[in-house]
Amino acid sequence: MTEPALALDSLTKDFSGNLAADSVTLNVPRGSLTGLVGPNGAGKTTSLSMAVGLLRPDSGTARVDGIDVWQAPATAKALLGVLPDGLALPERLTASELLRYWGLLRGMDPAVVTARTAELLRILELDEADAGGVLVMEYSTGMRKKIGLATALLHSPRVLVLDEPFEAVDPVSARVLRAIMRRFVAAGGSIVISSHVMSLVEEMCDRVAIIARGQVLADGTLTEVRGSGSLEDRFVALVGERTINAEELSWLGH
Repeated sequence: MTEPALALDSLTKDFSGNLAADSVTLNVPRGSLTGLVGPNGAGKTTSLSMAVGLLRPDSGTARVDGIDVWQAPATAKALLGVLPDGLALPERLTASELLRYWGLLRGMDPAVVTARTAELLRILELDEADAGGVLVMEYSTGMRKKIGLATALLHSPRVLVLDEPFEAVDPVSARVLRAIMRRFVAAGGSIVISSHVMSLVEEMCDRVAIIARGQVLADGTLTEVRGSGSLEDRFVALVGERTINAEELSWLGH
């Protein structure tokens, strides 16, 4: 198939005069791991939310494997696994209960749900908490990220869209998440992650897009975007750097 795994075409969103996304256009090739980077308020979360059908754009389209997210939402969303920013989860369930209901709501076979749930909880190191009857409401932020990733993976999607998946995740768990993502891509899947950590994007991603002020300023392979320097250097050159002069914060220190 020639269609990209995920295609954002001129997505635009205006919040009462604040243009959060300004004709955002981005193609995510099949089998790629694409990093979306930008400063706070750049439009990353808004763009990804429109791309996966969580936020209706004012104009523009988003397609998954060529299927329009807004014209055929059920078909498109069946191909997507999403970890959104600030994911709200049912709090008074254990992890296994949550994944079971999640899978059944998707129409999955109960036996498949049970088997995948056990495997995901073991790999994500949530099995002990689950066996102890710990409810999701008692989970740390990092544990919530991991159970959120499990919900995104459960139905074996073709495309993963993960908003800050490593935020508040400890280094050991982060290694596990990276291994899962690499295996997903190696098996033919495609991933988009947003992150503020340039070193993480450089380590993991083969493609990168830099977004600021609601616009994509650069995108392509990692080598194309960063050029002869580091990704951080390229990012600062495009976005701009805030410097502190000698007079500012002079009251700090003793």
